Amino acid sequence: MLWESTACALLGLVIAAVAVGRRPARFFDTRLALAAGAGGAMLGGLIARAVLGPGSLPVVLMAGLVFGAALLSLVVRVSHAPARGPVSA
Repeated sequence: MLWESTACALLGLVIAAVAVGRRPARFFDTRLALAAGAGGAMLGGLIARAVLGPGSLPVVLMAGLVFGAALLSLVVRVSHAPARGPVSA
């Protein structure tokens, strides 16, 4: 169980580092993005492990990946682009 949690946390950390590396202006704080990715992946992996039980490492890692990416998407800065006017037909 400790190895699965650590693997999920590292996977989430890698996802967050790639996201921050590719689009650094989209995040308020790099540390917050890294913590959200790692924490979300670890939480998702632990929930999947509790539901599925031992012996399903690929599914637990996939659940951690999905949950980490979902939590990371919540800390992305939204751009305030002006709304477009009505489209004329």
